[in-house]
Amino acid sequence: MEYTRLGTTGMKVSRLCLGAMTYGSKKWREWVLNEDQARPFIRQAIELGFNFFDSADMYSVGASEEVLGRALKDFGPGRDRLVIATKLYNPMSDDPNDRGLSRKHIFNAIDASLRRLGTDYVDLYQIHRFDYDTPIEETLIALNDLVRAGKVRYIGASAMFAWQFMKMLATSDKLGVARFVTMQNYYNLVYREEEREMLPLCRAEGIGVIPFSPLARGFVVGNRTKQDYGETVRAKTDEFSRRQYYSDTDFAIVDRITQVAKNRGVNNAQIALAWVAQQPGVTAPIVGASKPGQLEDAVAALKIRLDDAERKSLTELYRPRAIMAHS
Repeated sequence: MEYTRLGTTGMKVSRLCLGAMTYGSKKWREWVLNEDQARPFIRQAIELGFNFFDSADMYSVGASEEVLGRALKDFGPGRDRLVIATKLYNPMSDDPNDRGLSRKHIFNAIDASLRRLGTDYVDLYQIHRFDYDTPIEETLIALNDLVRAGKVRYIGASAMFAWQFMKMLATSDKLGVARFVTMQNYYNLVYREEEREMLPLCRAEGIGVIPFSPLARGFVVGNRTKQDYGETVRAKTDEFSRRQYYSDTDFAIVDRITQVAKNRGVNNAQIALAWVAQQPGVTAPIVGASKPGQLEDAVAALKIRLDDAERKSLTELYRPRAIMAHS
């Protein structure tokens, strides 16, 4: 495993982050692994050198944090050697205050997440989306208070427009409060809209980029068709992917990934992840694992160095597309 600084902070993280969205309760999503199924993957990630783990309160309505917290306690090398991240914003109940980025919800949400994770603090606390209903100042001051209280080490943001992120960064500078150090955004070979504004902004501001879905929810592995949507439960039930992918251009890009992978004697996942990991400013792609071999493939991808011809082949077919994942 390789390790690097998280943005311009002094904290070191593994070059891959294990995402816990896949772990929790099937009551939330049919494709989610329950605790007994999930624990071997979390344990294997630790054995492979992962020290960076990401969840969110909304994943399995809290069960993901519980599963991750117990596994890290049982298998981990100790709390001080782990970097635990989670997120807030999305509704956790029908209570109108149990969502968003108000001071009330932020204070309640962090305590609930800490309780579920079984820890006194999280290393990275992220806003899952931009809150159009809450003043930016209220959100930033509340997050800063969590940092001052020792419940949070660093704060981060996730999918939003670049102008929104820059406005929040500028406001934090104006107020003299804790600044976002990371951006968790949607980025992969078939969705590259983040290259227009968000990624250049992050490089200019020293923000660590930890992209989610670097394999496009599994679309780039090359086992899907327009007729059957794929082999896995998630592929067959993932309405998001069905709405956003499956164009002729998307399949043509996957064909290019397949060709590069065959030439190198590796699989599509390794090539697609290698490409994301090598993009300027990317700190640690967030990967999921639900099948044997997926974590080993992810670690192996870090060793692949794509040449100019391969990068051109992988990227030249891309066409602009609608913004995804900001809401």
